[in-house]
Amino acid sequence: MQKHIRYAYVNLDDDRLFELKTSDLNTLLSCVYQLYGQDVKYILLDEIQNIEGWHLFVNRLLRNDIHVFVTGSNARLLSSELATHLTGRYNEIRLYPFSFAEYCAYLHIDTHGITTKSQATLKAAFTDYLLNGGFPELMHIRNKRAYVQGLIDTVIMKDIKLRYRIRNVSALRLLADHLIANSCQEIVYEDLTDMFGLGSAVTTRKYVDYLMQAFLIIQIHKFSFKSRIRIRETKGYVVDTGLIANRNDALLPQNYGWRLENVVYVELLRRAAPLFHDVYYYKPTSRSKEVDFVICEQGRVVELFQVAYDIESPKTFKRETEPLVQAARRLGCENLTLIALAGSRDEIIDGLTIHIRHVIDWLLK
Repeated sequence: MQKHIRYAYVNLDDDRLFELKTSDLNTLLSCVYQLYGQDVKYILLDEIQNIEGWHLFVNRLLRNDIHVFVTGSNARLLSSELATHLTGRYNEIRLYPFSFAEYCAYLHIDTHGITTKSQATLKAAFTDYLLNGGFPELMHIRNKRAYVQGLIDTVIMKDIKLRYRIRNVSALRLLADHLIANSCQEIVYEDLTDMFGLGSAVTTRKYVDYLMQAFLIIQIHKFSFKSRIRIRETKGYVVDTGLIANRNDALLPQNYGWRLENVVYVELLRRAAPLFHDVYYYKPTSRSKEVDFVICEQGRVVELFQVAYDIESPKTFKRETEPLVQAARRLGCENLTLIALAGSRDEIIDGLTIHIRHVIDWLLK
């Protein structure tokens, strides 16, 4: 790894740079060279979307062989915009809230300790992570509800309403609240259309898409070699489990199973991105038992995941492992993993090895 890389950082969310315009960016670049030196080859521009016409400046830097990192925390900086303004000259890196490993590192929690106390502390940390998620700001705030509700309101009112000129904001709010409360469930657009009076399934699809572009909702498609099925049949998850309970009027049971599945899905997305893998769910028919996640590499199934909170009883264990075995036969994949709150071990069922991994062990590996 290279050391002593010359880089510069500019925070464009600073109130002193509030009225900065494109015409001022050359002066900004001059200040960068004065502060960091003229041999700077890497420039980090934080919250670049605050400057209208920012892409013209960035393209000029790229033409001068300067490596530029641009970041944005809302839907005004989307991959669609990058594709339009920086065609063929960008690589998107999507950041999620803290993973459990990052959460533990931030709070200085010992993840390698073998004492009873350290193991108890780690388990308590995971329970908190499952309920309150990985937003860094939430970790030292008592009034978590105010922060989360404020975040949701900001996304809806600023990132979506203003950008897409939404008129029926009330329906958008109700839709967002419904999808957050029903994470890990299939999205049936016709039902949502009737439920919120949105007029047509086309409008509902647009609203759901806006919530995904703003990174409140994450979608997963059904595994199928037919593109029509992949496009039409989807499930919805939240970007962070802290959104589920820390909202106004969040009257729902603490379903740890759904939260666990949500945490695993986001972690799979983190791990799939650098490997260029795709993540799907598998349910060949409406009556079939579902396999939570299918990992594909260039159309080839490379791993199957099932997630369960509790597999202690033989009945539950059979219910979770049977779909894995059936899918393994159909999809020609023998790399099978069951993630649960249970001791890590391997089980052989019908000649196939299922790797059972305790969720904490798996998240920290």
